[in-house]
Amino acid sequence: MTEKRSALITGITGQDGSYLAELLLEKGYEVHGMVRRASTEKFERIEHLRERITLHQGDLLDQRSLVDTLRASKPAEIYNLAAMSFVAVSWIQPTLTAEFTGVGVTRMLEAMREVCPQARFYQASSSEMFGKVLEVPQTETTPFYPRSPYGVAKAYGHFITVNYRESYDLHATSGILFNHESPRRGLEFVTRKITWHAAAIRHGLIKELRLGNLEAERDWGYAKDYVEAMWLMLQQKSPEDYVIATGEAHSVKECCEVAFEEAGLGAFEPYVVIDESFVRPAEVDHLIGSPAKAEKDLGWKPQTSFEELIRLMTRADLELLKPR
Repeated sequence: MTEKRSALITGITGQDGSYLAELLLEKGYEVHGMVRRASTEKFERIEHLRERITLHQGDLLDQRSLVDTLRASKPAEIYNLAAMSFVAVSWIQPTLTAEFTGVGVTRMLEAMREVCPQARFYQASSSEMFGKVLEVPQTETTPFYPRSPYGVAKAYGHFITVNYRESYDLHATSGILFNHESPRRGLEFVTRKITWHAAAIRHGLIKELRLGNLEAERDWGYAKDYVEAMWLMLQQKSPEDYVIATGEAHSVKECCEVAFEEAGLGAFEPYVVIDESFVRPAEVDHLIGSPAKAEKDLGWKPQTSFEELIRLMTRADLELLKPR
């Protein structure tokens, strides 16, 4: 019997980590996850998988723990999804964001170089690196102009991955993922905030939804589709970077329209209050990615439309909040 391929996912308790763990288990991998020690353990996204995965305690701020985790898990593939992942918080904790989301990638690459240089490495890059966009749509060659400490840290993580690939001949790839959502998205992210509030208003639990800029547009896809692209990147003979996106932009306003309609509330306007405190210091206005290279090289394209995504998230929240 052939030995199972082993994969390590940092950030396994997050939205992407949980979907990726499911995908890899389906494909017959032995799945390891790295988790940070926290005073309150948050494993709800992977609770249904706990018996089928192996968890290791490690931290991107601690080099020794990364080396130990790699030695214990012996991965053929490493997916570095751990980061300070919420853009708004990156202004409140800019230095910590730089340590985790930027320098943490270097620590992981150094640990990999020491323990398992033959492994394949995936770095979760972000469309936030494009920030104040210099061309539309954004491709793998569009220059970066990040507009948040998070975007700047992700740009560092991206370039250090390229640098290690070219300097040490590592199979290291960056996926430049545009916004991707799901029912497992945190409540602080705008799509989930909208679908959760629409469901809560429908069930009579609350009366209003407070939002910032309704005109802000993003290229939103389904996280479950996007983790498949991550896996496909590491199956390629040579490592390259890929934009993963839908190629369509939609506004926060459109998201409200679909969610409130799906929740059976009709128009969203009576329920939404514009709150200036949610407007960012430097807004990113128009992110839209071109998935052409991913489609050509990986055979990947998104399976779920924006409207389907918002409707499935709203239905999940209606079920979640249903009075028991």
